[in-house]
Amino acid sequence: MPNQIDFQKVAIETLSIEQHALEVLAHQIDERFTKACEIILQCKGRLVVTGMGKSGHIGRKMAATFASTGTPSFFMHPGEAGHGDLGMLVRGDVLIAISNSGKSDEIMMLMPLIKHLEVPLITISGDDKGPMPQNADVALTLGNIQEACPLGLAPTSSTTATLALGDALAVALLEARGFTADDFAMSHPAGALGKRLLLHVKHLMHTGDELPKVSPDTPMNKVLYEISNKRLGLTTIVDKNDTLQGIFTDGDLRRLIDRQQGFDVNLPVSEVMVKNPSTISQEARAVEALEKMNEKKINQFIVVDDANKVIGVISMHDLIQAGVN
Repeated sequence: MPNQIDFQKVAIETLSIEQHALEVLAHQIDERFTKACEIILQCKGRLVVTGMGKSGHIGRKMAATFASTGTPSFFMHPGEAGHGDLGMLVRGDVLIAISNSGKSDEIMMLMPLIKHLEVPLITISGDDKGPMPQNADVALTLGNIQEACPLGLAPTSSTTATLALGDALAVALLEARGFTADDFAMSHPAGALGKRLLLHVKHLMHTGDELPKVSPDTPMNKVLYEISNKRLGLTTIVDKNDTLQGIFTDGDLRRLIDRQQGFDVNLPVSEVMVKNPSTISQEARAVEALEKMNEKKINQFIVVDDANKVIGVISMHDLIQAGVN
């Protein structure tokens, strides 16, 4: 039978120990951290991260974070590196090697080749006593931290601190590079964030033959045909230069019928069109268009250029279909 324990108490104690580990780590941030950032910023190649076991798992996440925040990076397994994968590492790269003890045999076996390639080495370890930090250009340390594991064996606080140190490096480099949300979206095009930041009105709007347009003197029977034919629930009304004069929508038609109990099909649309309709720029983000549609309680925007010429129409259906939310 398993021991009867207070699970919540153990959880809180574990988090408290790991929180203290981060406090210890904060005191390890000094000129070594600055030098590590400078080396990575000067890197002409890629930032390669390596580590065995749990350190390797943390290293993979670190490499992914670096890569998505403007620092080209990948993970190299040190065991596989000794059997050919060291070819991933070339002159011009920078290597981050992780080992809490600073004594990883698999990484130390690679040391002669790392030095031969003249690849700058940044190590992350508990202290600077081991052979790895002794061979490093910069030896980052976690400090004297206690593992949350009661046996003192399973990497817990040390991996948490290592991960946090990797995040600190990534964020410092991100800010130094002037990395923006748009830059971040470029490496996340398939995600929700990518759609929010990369999709603009111009990517989704209807243009050319799909764009409903009539002149102000167009009779209503032809206006209704244009609305039905283009299937966007409206038509724009433009002058001979395509400058926007107004719009007429399905909703306007229903209101007109309710108000007049029918209407003259030869009536020019200029007499019933909505003047000064809501418009948007083609450079606006798609998510901005959706937010403004919800705010104004409308289903479409007329897209105009700087001269107020009609260049497109975008609908809420287009935005939802594209996964903008």
